[in-house]
Amino acid sequence: MRKIFIFILSFILFTGCNNTLLNTPTKKVEMFFQNYQSLDKNVISQLNDVINNELTFTDDQRKEYLELMKRHYQSLKYNIKDEVIDGDQAVVTVEVEVMDYSKILNDADEYLKNNKDEFTKDGEYDISLFNDYRLKQLKKANDKVKYTIDLSLSKIDNEWILDEISKETRDKINGIYIY
Repeated sequence: MRKIFIFILSFILFTGCNNTLLNTPTKKVEMFFQNYQSLDKNVISQLNDVINNELTFTDDQRKEYLELMKRHYQSLKYNIKDEVIDGDQAVVTVEVEVMDYSKILNDADEYLKNNKDEFTKDGEYDISLFNDYRLKQLKKANDKVKYTIDLSLSKIDNEWILDEISKETRDKINGIYIY
């Protein structure tokens, strides 16, 4: 009986320590990026929401873009550079490496300006044709870009919580940040 009690006490202490170790700003940021890399259901749900709100996509283009972004998230690399804690506020500095989709999208927009006739159907501009072109170009992406981002966290009820991510930060994570 005493051995069982010692085992249970050890388990409680060990799991309590693990919970404390997981409740640091750096660990929360690591979990944030690991959710992208592992295609966590919340990440995919948010991605689906964004894709479904893109009214110019066909159903096939939505599926294609979803698969493209899944590959993007799985290839995302990050490196924690610094953690600064000031009371109940913290900032974790992270270097991320992602596909440089912004360059491809900018090049595609430039190509459209100079070749608008390639994206016309029955004499009128057809955004679906242009979306097909952009998706084809995005699939060819090889160039990567690194960004340094600061993620802020707040300690609420003794738990570190990632603050709202800015559009600029999301664009960097998604590889579409225009500098």
